[in-house]
Amino acid sequence: MIPKKARVTRLDYCQYLLVSQINYTLTNYAEHTEKFSHDMANRYLSGDEIRPRLVWENIKNEISLTPYGFLVFDDTVIDKNFSRRIELVRSQYSGNAHGIIKGVGVVTCVYVNPEIDQFWIIDYRIYDPEGDGKTKLEHMQDMLMNCVYQKSLEFWAVLMDTWYATKEIMLQIEKLGKIYYCPLKDNRQVDDSGGTKSYQRVDSLDWTEAEKQHGKVIKVKGFPTNHKVKVFRVVLSTQRTDYVVTNEMAQDNVEVVQDVCGFRWKVEQFHRETKQLTGIEGNQCRKARSVRNHIGCAILVWVRLKQVAVETQRSIYRVKHDLLDDYLRQQLKSPAVQMHLA
Repeated sequence: MIPKKARVTRLDYCQYLLVSQINYTLTNYAEHTEKFSHDMANRYLSGDEIRPRLVWENIKNEISLTPYGFLVFDDTVIDKNFSRRIELVRSQYSGNAHGIIKGVGVVTCVYVNPEIDQFWIIDYRIYDPEGDGKTKLEHMQDMLMNCVYQKSLEFWAVLMDTWYATKEIMLQIEKLGKIYYCPLKDNRQVDDSGGTKSYQRVDSLDWTEAEKQHGKVIKVKGFPTNHKVKVFRVVLSTQRTDYVVTNEMAQDNVEVVQDVCGFRWKVEQFHRETKQLTGIEGNQCRKARSVRNHIGCAILVWVRLKQVAVETQRSIYRVKHDLLDDYLRQQLKSPAVQMHLA
């Protein structure tokens, strides 16, 4: 009987991304395993079909829900600035690079439990306007509705960046009976005079000492006539001030607003950790399906690292880097390269 050829599975590939420390290419994979070749790994990536719901299936029993939870939305760009002919790559703005780069856009949603200061990735979308015709804003709205009607998640408020602070999205959140907190762009046109003056940039508003502490009621240009929100001037540093709006009209404490907005950085933490620990930017496959599958596997690897970090009360970085301990012990005991003094 002719023995069956081994095939690279999703588990095999995720295991490689989990244990590799620097190089995440298929060539490196093939060079460090006797079981699989480069072509076998490439066939796996081009043949699987990882969808965002797989992440939810792996996380839904781990997540700790609370009525005070936050949904946090943002996007990141998987850097492919030096790539050639990779599908899904397009020029787009990167907040990390503070400019336009070539890369794959990924819109993400994390769930934050502020009571235990933990968060989980629960959904993501690949930005592919040529493939599905959707903008990043539409992907965000799809995920929001999915969280409410399919996942039935318990949460209190939605946190998002200035890019997502549009009239359509803010009104949609209100229609769902939820709260939002989001900074406005400095040039957003608002009115704090009750209609007696013209609209002006939000960063040109005058603030009394009481308003600095308790916020002020404004109307954002383009919203329905009698629709008001509350804006807070949040000074983050001598060089940065955010103007945070919310539909929670009873909110009257700028320190609380700053604390709430602080949870928005959990999604940035997720983006940083996936890029530094999972090799999400390290694959060089060209086909869209392979790119999608690699991104899905990398996010699944983050999920596993996060689970181990919580179980062992270590940081996710410590979990990843501790994998090198056995190698160091072995090399100290029996070095592959002996040190000689000149």
